[in-house]
Amino acid sequence: MSKKEKRNVIVGQSGGPTAAINSSLAGVFRTAIDRGYKKVYGMIHGVQGLMEGRYTDLSEHIRTGLDAELLKRTPSAYLGSCRYKLPDIHEDQEVYKKIFQILDDLEIDCFIYIGGNDSMDTIKKLSDYAILTGSAVRFVGCPKTIDNDLALTDHTPGYGSAAKYIGTSVKEIIRDGWSLETKNGQVIIVEVMGRNAGWLTGAAALAKGEDCDGPDAIYLPELSFDIPKFMEKCRQLLKKKASVVIAVSEGIKTPDGKYVSELGNATDYVDAFGHKQLTGTARYLCDVVAKEIGCKTRSIELSTLQRAASHSASRVDILEAYEVGGAAMKAADEGDSGKMVVIQRLSDDPYQAGTEVKDVHKIANDERMVPRDWITKDGTYVTSEFITYVRPLIQGDVAPIMVDGIPRHLFVPGFQEQL
Repeated sequence: MSKKEKRNVIVGQSGGPTAAINSSLAGVFRTAIDRGYKKVYGMIHGVQGLMEGRYTDLSEHIRTGLDAELLKRTPSAYLGSCRYKLPDIHEDQEVYKKIFQILDDLEIDCFIYIGGNDSMDTIKKLSDYAILTGSAVRFVGCPKTIDNDLALTDHTPGYGSAAKYIGTSVKEIIRDGWSLETKNGQVIIVEVMGRNAGWLTGAAALAKGEDCDGPDAIYLPELSFDIPKFMEKCRQLLKKKASVVIAVSEGIKTPDGKYVSELGNATDYVDAFGHKQLTGTARYLCDVVAKEIGCKTRSIELSTLQRAASHSASRVDILEAYEVGGAAMKAADEGDSGKMVVIQRLSDDPYQAGTEVKDVHKIANDERMVPRDWITKDGTYVTSEFITYVRPLIQGDVAPIMVDGIPRHLFVPGFQEQL
């Protein structure tokens, strides 16, 4: 970093929200102020909102230490998120000219983007354009995704809290199913987020312990899903117990590559990155089980609950999210660009981890899957190696700040109307 006077920073949030994404935002803000930047702007609805001239001065929102603590405990994207795909820089430069003109008008030195795979694609393209045009703005990615599928990092902020919620919820679902007797038994299918990677669905195994047998089967999208074999599994389980609980990823596919969710009443919605909206996997499988086996069924979609449950957030996750936000700001301040902060695990027991930066070009548009040897040979559960990996990430709690019996979140009058 040269000795010229520091100017301003801008930060945005993109992709699916999490229970920890705002902790990273707090980390970026605090570190930028501590390092002498004049203003920290927040993009409203990410780079898409920035192109529309929508941004805010974060010092108007985070005025006290209590505000910062509330922000850490506030789920979803405080600044608003987006799913906007930048065009190729060699095909359409008008978009980039517009963005860089706004950055110039705001006297921006550092651009921090908190997000997942698609967001790192944005950092890659903006940093490439900066090199192409000789811009001095530095672009650094801050990882965020409950899917935990970013390359080169041990795990991503947001995943630990979602995994904690999934393990807890599945355990409670198991208890509920066990409590009532039903004629011919029942099959409960819990649908968990995860398009191509099964990190979240595998977390259902955390329900297993001395006081709970855990789910009876877990199906990840890394392996093809055979419906006849699934039906036989259900029949065998029902011979042994009255209530069967199975966790499935929303992204499981049949051997011919078709999403199971598409076999039912699938939606045709596709986002800017070509991702189909996946929903109805558990519902479809329950319909098949009810029809062919004749037992009671119940489908449960955890849906957005698994990424918005700040009341059950992992302390490790929230602290790491804050540290990663600070590390992203530090990296940009010290001259890095076209990079993403990654978490390096140093040990499992006791759990220790640190941060470093990696080239975003080796991360963007790549997906990190659950290793095959972390899935059982028959493809119906995860191994002890998976549990050893995920358990440290769900440790500890972050007590909500309660008002009238309900968690309080950071709220600035009038700001939500801007969103």
